[in-house]
Amino acid sequence: MIKNKIKDLWKIPIFKYTLVIHLLFFVLSTILTLIFFRELNDFRVYYRAGEIALTDFKEIYNPAYYDWPFRYLPLAAFYFIPFSLMSFDFGFIIFNTINLLLNVIIIIYIYKIWILIRREDHEKEDDRIVLYICLFLMSLPQVFNYFLGQINLYITFLIVYSLYLFIKSDQMKIQFIASLLLGVSVLFKPITIFMFPFIILTHYNYETKKFKLEFSKSVVRLIGALIPLAINAIFFFIFPALLHDFIAINITGETNTLVNYSFSITKLITNFSYLIGIPTSVLVQSQIYVMISILLILGGIGFFIFIFRRSSRFSIINGYCLGILIMLLAYFDSWDHHLLILIPILIIIIFNIPRKSKITRKYIKPSLFFFNFFGLLFIGLYLIVQNFFPFNFIPTIFLIISFLGVSIILLKK
Repeated sequence: MIKNKIKDLWKIPIFKYTLVIHLLFFVLSTILTLIFFRELNDFRVYYRAGEIALTDFKEIYNPAYYDWPFRYLPLAAFYFIPFSLMSFDFGFIIFNTINLLLNVIIIIYIYKIWILIRREDHEKEDDRIVLYICLFLMSLPQVFNYFLGQINLYITFLIVYSLYLFIKSDQMKIQFIASLLLGVSVLFKPITIFMFPFIILTHYNYETKKFKLEFSKSVVRLIGALIPLAINAIFFFIFPALLHDFIAINITGETNTLVNYSFSITKLITNFSYLIGIPTSVLVQSQIYVMISILLILGGIGFFIFIFRRSSRFSIINGYCLGILIMLLAYFDSWDHHLLILIPILIIIIFNIPRKSKITRKYIKPSLFFFNFFGLLFIGLYLIVQNFFPFNFIPTIFLIISFLGVSIILLKK
């Protein structure tokens, strides 16, 4: 069956061209990084973390060992040990090859989710979903991810696969496994923890005018999601200094105040503060309050809308999207390659709402095409004007547009 499906897809010109283009992304990014840009990729951080985890685990957050900080939870460092046992070049090739395979698995599960959630007014043929899958594979963040040797596709896979399981089955064990996968994603990107509130099965019933909570299933979901965090808590308990260093690197550290092209609201505010002359020492002390304020405002609005939603059709899809958007808007460092986590969810949303929906035309599609093909252009523009205008704010606008679009979907009958 799979073999026949591949043959059918190969007959679609855009799918054929997409595979060629994506393989070029993979090959050229890997070669260029290893030959010319060895010092400019994030895999160096993972590779070093694996070495340190093997020799002196307590030092995995020590900045003296890195050019850039290792930001992930302690358990993640163990995953990188096998790569550190290889030569750097071979480890990088294997790591990027895994990214390539993850892309294959991700598009398979996007397709499977499409089968489960597509509305009746959408085309029965799969040409349109294949087109959107091709857009995902040809997106510029894919190049960025391969070039940097980044780990975003691991997160994307865990999110998409967990979403598939949540939608496919109501069995408690499947719900538990799905939430466990979501919890594992936090090991590699702690900011995905912002998605946890949206797996709670609660909403306001407008007919009975009461709040409804599916207690047992919500508890099972939360337990599954929190298990990976609980395991990490053991490391923090045994080595208290690790917790201090982790918080400093991710939340309170001076590196978070550095002016850069992150497009989060928090970063735009700290960049502005730097521009008007606020001392770094003050920014270091106040940055956490800026991030928490943005998180509480956006998180509060998002969760309020989610609870008082009128649309109940696969609402977890929209909940996932809100969680990702809140993360990208609130955290200090939100980069173009992080959009690989968001793009598949936006694609799925398009097929979960009516075919001729104005929300798709006004909010979701414009954001999707911007994130796919134009975000990197504004990084280039930022690098040109950063000395007098250090704001990469256009992606922020499209994130807000996406947030508004998903909110409208939830609030409309």
